[in-house]
Amino acid sequence: MGHHSARVTWEIGDGDFPRKRYSRAHRWTFDGGLSVPASASPHIVSAPYSDPNGIDPEEAFVASLSSCHMLCFLARAAQAGFIAESYEDDAEGTLERNAEGRLSITRVTLSPAVRFSGEKLPSQEEIEHLHHLAHEDCFIANSVKTDIVCTPRIASERQAA
Repeated sequence: MGHHSARVTWEIGDGDFPRKRYSRAHRWTFDGGLSVPASASPHIVSAPYSDPNGIDPEEAFVASLSSCHMLCFLARAAQAGFIAESYEDDAEGTLERNAEGRLSITRVTLSPAVRFSGEKLPSQEEIEHLHHLAHEDCFIANSVKTDIVCTPRIASERQAA
């Protein structure tokens, strides 16, 4: 139905790789051309080996769930005849050990606040129902169980990574 891609690039720079003293800063480049700084979370890898200004994978995961939920909610609200004027979500993810003892984002809490206008305003029950439908529709929430397939390539010094 669709193909989405992202390119992740990193280089050693002045780091000392064998001693684990190297920057975890890297770049994400998306299929539309946008390139953003990324890094390991400073909660996991301390500075100067992480870049607190870069987006870390954990916060990107939380943001992608929040964004997908919002887009699905807005579509459902419009379909129901409501007019959403604004949407804010202070989403939070919890990183902790899962049942297997591995670090994992075990919970993402969405806290959306939607402002509506117009003659037809939704009741609290209708808002909760729209959020329930949005959660069911959310591609990212439905993907959390996705198989991750890794097909490593060997890059020679002459090849551009």
